[in-house]
Amino acid sequence: MTLNQHQFLWLATVFEGGLVLIAYLLGTWLSIDPLEHLKPDLNALVLGLMGTLPLYGLFILSHRLDIAQDIRRFLVDKLGGLLAGCSGIGLLYLGLLAGVTEEILFRGLLQPWLEQDWGWLGGLIFSNMIFALLHWITPLYALLAGLCGVYLGLMLDIGPERNLLTPILVHALYDFLAFIAVAQMWRQQHGSPDHQA
Repeated sequence: MTLNQHQFLWLATVFEGGLVLIAYLLGTWLSIDPLEHLKPDLNALVLGLMGTLPLYGLFILSHRLDIAQDIRRFLVDKLGGLLAGCSGIGLLYLGLLAGVTEEILFRGLLQPWLEQDWGWLGGLIFSNMIFALLHWITPLYALLAGLCGVYLGLMLDIGPERNLLTPILVHALYDFLAFIAVAQMWRQQHGSPDHQA
């Protein structure tokens, strides 16, 4: 069965939205507000925009290396057609959806919770081990996802005070740019013209 853009976006919304529900249910049980450190702040906005550049640069570099061939093939084969069928607005929505929901769960809830018993470094490491396991496609992909998660966890504390907005922006913009790149790779392989927004 082939999904159209609306079905794909709906399924992504249900799945990613479920992460927020999990974050709130666990947060209620653990007495942690996953949005406690989300603050509108110009500094966090600038750090989020700037923080996307090194992560996306590593994405470009990793896709040019032979060791990432299996990951590239998987992403293009499994997601490329779905992403290529989305408009630019659809890809932006998917990036924002993943950035907001995954960061609420991992950096808003799990990292602070694990810090209570394991300290700042333990919270950073253990929350991103979970992040890596949940992104397991291949061992290398899981490793790269875990390292990206550590980077996002560091972005949580990069400014003068902890702010969830920074990793949300980095994650959302990175995913948006990566989705565009994967869709373009799929189009190049299949000789399809660029989708219009």
